[in-house]
Amino acid sequence: MDYNDKLAEAVRQADSTLCVGLDPNIDLLPAAIRNGQASPPVKVRTFLKKVIDVTQEHCAAYKPNLGFFEALGPDGWDVFQEILAYLPPGKMVIADAKRGDISSTAEHYAKAFFEQLEVDAITLNPLMGFETLDPFLDNASNGVYTLTLTSNPGAADILLKTLSSGETVATYIARELQHKQESSAAAIGMVVGATKAPDLQPVISQFPASPLLIPGVGKQGGSVSALAEALKNHHGIPLINSSRSILYAGGDSDDWEQEVRQSAKNLKERISPITATYV
Repeated sequence: MDYNDKLAEAVRQADSTLCVGLDPNIDLLPAAIRNGQASPPVKVRTFLKKVIDVTQEHCAAYKPNLGFFEALGPDGWDVFQEILAYLPPGKMVIADAKRGDISSTAEHYAKAFFEQLEVDAITLNPLMGFETLDPFLDNASNGVYTLTLTSNPGAADILLKTLSSGETVATYIARELQHKQESSAAAIGMVVGATKAPDLQPVISQFPASPLLIPGVGKQGGSVSALAEALKNHHGIPLINSSRSILYAGGDSDDWEQEVRQSAKNLKERISPITATYV
């Protein structure tokens, strides 16, 4: 099954376009776990398995962020692999790795994530050139999400700069990705931020069939209604990501798992008008 078909099925099965970001920050874990005697890797493993248990009915995808696992040291990779194995069948798995390099380095990143770790998709940074995407694009069952118009304020430093043609760098990236898709087996997606909803339409209209990974509706404050408006004519399936606002919804409450569950459910319901377009 190719990537877009797998994505469509995951969204249909969950009746949701929600993606839960797995960003395990030791300092933010619930007190019941954080203050225990276990090692940091064991605490993270325990926490994430509970999060997966209570969110899986509300989401179509999970996005583990490699930086948080790498910060655990060598054991972090073991935890990452264990969490990948724990994720329920049928959920899309996106490695938030933001890799972007040339030649054999990129080839080995592709082997690591697609052949060894067997994730469905990976986030990539295209700023060393579009050739850096090539090693990831051979298999139709895989997808890449390319940084195009990110949700952070720093997007203004590069991605929203205006070129001599009058278009932004983000618009240029989207158009070039559309061209690249024509000769690529894997699905080429874009990372675009919900916080940039007013700027999205000129960007995503360059590549209307592209699947989208959309952070920014949680702690960053992106508007769901503004996002829905921006997506009106977009055909590629979006995954709307939330990390901190779901993971740490329970704070140090004894009932933190129920709070996490409710946060995921609430966001699934908030984005349901968007989901309805794609199921």
